[in-house]
Amino acid sequence: MNIFRILGDVSHLLAIIILLLKIVKSKSCAGISGKSQILFALVFTTRYLDLFTNFISIYNTVMKVIFLICSYVTVYMIYVKFRKTFDSENDSFRLEFLLVPVTGLSFLENHSFTPLEILWTFSIYLESVAILPQLFMISKTGEAETITTHYLFFLGLYRALYIANWVWRYHTENFYDQIAVVSGVVQTIFYCDFFYLYVTKVLKGKKLSLPMPV
Repeated sequence: MNIFRILGDVSHLLAIIILLLKIVKSKSCAGISGKSQILFALVFTTRYLDLFTNFISIYNTVMKVIFLICSYVTVYMIYVKFRKTFDSENDSFRLEFLLVPVTGLSFLENHSFTPLEILWTFSIYLESVAILPQLFMISKTGEAETITTHYLFFLGLYRALYIANWVWRYHTENFYDQIAVVSGVVQTIFYCDFFYLYVTKVLKGKKLSLPMPV
């Protein structure tokens, strides 16, 4: 395991912790897309089914369990504990627009046509687009709270670091996973505009705002 993989995992975990702390401290899930969180919970569930079949390392197992627990706790916070603060009106992205093509693609393009492999592939494809309901929600409302932008920044950083991890593994181990790499690049592209706004506005103390859709 290289430093890029570890930093990527830390960045990913930090993003989730920031989101959970925001919800708990403010007792509100305003500005957070519950649909994106459902998709992330689905990503972790379908990807980590190998917890029951393969043991790689204690680190690997612990991180998988943490991500699973945190994802479901987040969904619980949004839809149960603080559901009165949930902005369902603006969290209106239609999930079938993502789930249907991702499901079809996972059956068409995978490493092997087995249930676990198809579910793993599904999780990779779905993760690349899971943030879209959150970005759609921000574009619809026209702005995002600073703490939410921090969450998105570290989530995007996690993907960027994983690209560095794949480059490192290709040069040191001659390992290349086309499905994971292409999906990761697509996901990082979705964050590019956000990264620019984060650096030019949020880091300068300004509130991130976007043009309202017509």
